[in-house]
Amino acid sequence: MSIAFENIGEAAIAVLKTEKAREKAERARMVAAAWKTGRMPFEFPNMPPDRPARPKRPELLDPAKMPKRRKGGTDGNRRALLHAVAHIELNAIDLAFDIVARFGAMMPRSFTDDWIKIGDDEARHFTMLSSRLRSLDCLYGDLPAHDGLWQSAIDTKESLPARLAIVPMVLEARGLDVTPNMIEQFRKNGDEASADVLKTIYEEEISHVAAGSRWFKFLAQKGEIDPEEWFQDLVQAYFKGQLKRPFNVPARNKAGMPVSFYEPLADMLESS
Repeated sequence: MSIAFENIGEAAIAVLKTEKAREKAERARMVAAAWKTGRMPFEFPNMPPDRPARPKRPELLDPAKMPKRRKGGTDGNRRALLHAVAHIELNAIDLAFDIVARFGAMMPRSFTDDWIKIGDDEARHFTMLSSRLRSLDCLYGDLPAHDGLWQSAIDTKESLPARLAIVPMVLEARGLDVTPNMIEQFRKNGDEASADVLKTIYEEEISHVAAGSRWFKFLAQKGEIDPEEWFQDLVQAYFKGQLKRPFNVPARNKAGMPVSFYEPLADMLESS
């Protein structure tokens, strides 16, 4: 796949408009490599589509209708878990390039630097997971998935603060809470290769949550707003769900999210 990009805005939209999952990941990595050269113009002539192009499979279901994964170390359970994470990572590619195309023009260039790097990471994560799925005789798309992550993108398409609060600081932070247990499950069942892939993803996701937290605080400081109160207000306004305990406090602290940001929300959202 070889393509020239006129500017970073159009390059990001090109990723969003790529339908096939493998090609989307490859194009994301190409855009990141081109951006690193420093020669791509920092311009955003067009807005991105509300929805990115997606492959015909997997079948997208309402989250409530997703099959329940059973506990245990069977190949079927491992496939289901890795497939679910691969679907999250494919969404994460689009989320990173959407935030660049949609909001990059209003932010410092370093904002685009951060999210292009994150998009590159997410593309690499998807490729790693796809490889592990193939080793278990499964391809991305063989199992159903849900559309909840992109619904959050649609809900926050008009507000960068809301996007940062909901996607990296709530949804991706949730990944920091649950991934260590997934890693332990794979190791317990003798699948060291999958555990190592998830460990790499986990360690790099801390920096992604940190980028969201840092830019959210940047906007709060710019607007002379208390970041904790603003975060809590935005989550209550835009997030349709609960913040589930237990929280991975050490990882969240590394990502610049002290307990005072999210702990009160666990009770607020539970009672709402």
